[in-house]
Amino acid sequence: MIQVTRLNGTVFTLNALYIEKVETFPDTTITLTTGTKYVVLDTAEAVHSRIIEFYQAVQLLSNPHIRGEEHEE
Repeated sequence: MIQVTRLNGTVFTLNALYIEKVETFPDTTITLTTGTKYVVLDTAEAVHSRIIEFYQAVQLLSNPHIRGEEHEE
């Protein structure tokens, strides 16, 4: 889960596994795989960082092939 802030200042969490895309229109808009959209105060870069941190925490990026590495060390 990642924490984000709505435009009205309300903080909530999203399951990062359901995030399909993050766009800036200029407000940051997060679209889920369900089609639900959230407009948040957080920058797209901050959301991307939180998504990566979440993936690392659940070891989703622990496979070197998923990370783009060709040879496992």
